[in-house]
Amino acid sequence: MSDQARHRAPDDDAEPVVRLGGEVAEPVVRAGGDAAEPMVRAENVHKAFGHVKVLRGIDVTVPRGNVCVVLGPSGSGKSTFLRCINHLEKIDAGRIWVDGKLVGYQQKGDKLYELHDKAVAAQRREIGMVFQRFNLFPHMCALENVMEAPTMVKGQSKAESRRRGIELLDRVGLADKAGNYPSQLSGGQQQRVAIARALAMDPKLMLFDEPTSALDPELVGDVLDAMKDLARSGMTMVVVTHEIGFAREVGDQLIFMDDGVVIESGAPREVLANPQHPRTRDFLSKVL
Repeated sequence: MSDQARHRAPDDDAEPVVRLGGEVAEPVVRAGGDAAEPMVRAENVHKAFGHVKVLRGIDVTVPRGNVCVVLGPSGSGKSTFLRCINHLEKIDAGRIWVDGKLVGYQQKGDKLYELHDKAVAAQRREIGMVFQRFNLFPHMCALENVMEAPTMVKGQSKAESRRRGIELLDRVGLADKAGNYPSQLSGGQQQRVAIARALAMDPKLMLFDEPTSALDPELVGDVLDAMKDLARSGMTMVVVTHEIGFAREVGDQLIFMDDGVVIESGAPREVLANPQHPRTRDFLSKVL
């Protein structure tokens, strides 16, 4: 290895687990986050559900401030990989780092120690995620949905959470819907509330799992506009989507997955205009 690994002794937040395989490759963690350190780095990531191998050696690097768009057919492992980034799914082999920190584990020598739930939750607080379904609390209005996590998880005052919540709803174009309940909002509006809710925790990374797939076509545009605004602000984003126009306009890098592996990657405009792999060409011929 060119970089020396920095090992940390296990503490009360870690318990030993079986080593995940592969050579120790944890990078030196730089205090405060170094611009040279990628925001996301995945190395040889494997994941199986029973006998079904869903991820089979994923290697992905996402620089800070970049928008990485993930394309691929259903069942290719896109959403599973996204869920592995914030440890909603535990990987079977490989490593994932976010902002230079190993996700879900601590490392001592050549052994990994799985973090306890409290420590994993602390890592997740820095990673926002927007799902296909909005998952808003139906008994709370839009503003209360945005305020809930900062108040209950971060201990933020209600006054500050309200101020920030109104600011974020305005950012996604819903300042006039702050008092509306989810049942009074369209699907697109609910998804924009979900984006504001994720941003309320001030994440360093945003993950989007097909955020427009459950929406009627006429509602997609407003959600994509909110995501474009977020990208322009410099937020690092990993976006699983079939929105080719978004990938072409906003993406800094595109990866195409199939059968649990990365088939092709590169600049979105180049991959979309001139795909090199036959499987990528076949897929794009059906969606373009």
